[in-house]
Amino acid sequence: MSSLFWLEQRIALVTGASRGLGFAVAEALAAHGAHVLVNARTTESAQRAAAQLKGLGYAAEALAFDVTDAVATLEAIEKIREVHGRLDILVNNAGIQHRAPLPDWTDGDFERVIQANLVACFRLAREAARVMLDRGFGRIINIGSAVGFLARPTIHAYAAAKAGLHGLTRSLAAELGPRGVLVNAVAPGFFATDMNEALLGDPEFRTWVERRTPVGRWGRPHELGGAVVFLASDAATYVNGAIICVDGGLTATM
Repeated sequence: MSSLFWLEQRIALVTGASRGLGFAVAEALAAHGAHVLVNARTTESAQRAAAQLKGLGYAAEALAFDVTDAVATLEAIEKIREVHGRLDILVNNAGIQHRAPLPDWTDGDFERVIQANLVACFRLAREAARVMLDRGFGRIINIGSAVGFLARPTIHAYAAAKAGLHGLTRSLAAELGPRGVLVNAVAPGFFATDMNEALLGDPEFRTWVERRTPVGRWGRPHELGGAVVFLASDAATYVNGAIICVDGGLTATM
């Protein structure tokens, strides 16, 4: 394997990594040599995913905490500092979805999605940066969304959060880049994941996505990992503030 993409000895935290895109990203990083800290809200889920990676011969360990819990987040980052002495890669992947017609939304619904998909990412980036800046090296990779560029009805908070995360990515890149911490984002299109199970089960919507996407199909979870590995690796040392769309051409067309 080319040393350009090799991540050996790098410590990587992937949030929401027990399944779906998060697990696929964790697996890709681990396959390229990173020691992956697998985050999930429950210890059982984190341990199960970490065990899967270790069963493949990769370096992984569970790190369970709720990313929306400020105290738990600070404690988790401090634990990483104490145990590993550093954090090289942060992948902000954890998030939630809520779909409803606008009149049915409550303030609480909106705030809950914003907290999980934007505020939690800000908090983790801030705390990770404290560790990374001590060494003058780090990679923060936010998992955005094509929905941050293109509107869909009924997912108002998710769209706002992902657009905000794209903006946060650029702002952090401007501040942290000069100090050795590069910040980028990957924006997935429609992927066949558990989160999208209801959409996949809707024949009309499933077909619409296939027709709307130039490659003619939904993304497969493993297809997101390459972009994240690239941004985490030495192949991307001059990439900062970028948002890479991994969407089969969805956002490139009208």
